[in-house]
Amino acid sequence: MIFHVLLEQAEDGWVVAEVPALPGCVSQGKDEKEALDNIKESITAWLWAEDQKAISSLPHNDDQQPIVVAV
Repeated sequence: MIFHVLLEQAEDGWVVAEVPALPGCVSQGKDEKEALDNIKESITAWLWAEDQKAISSLPHNDDQQPIVVAV
């Protein structure tokens, strides 16, 4: 998957990374490379958390189990 990331220099010198398509998905780093490495981890965690919320809201059905698909 591809996401657009906004980078902004914070007043304290850190670089803040934000993914507009994923509300609340924000990270930071001491430089641009670290911020981008960290936002990749944040994107993974954000998507996992959203998936867990969706799974927990499904009605329980023993005849039909969700299938996991990696992308």
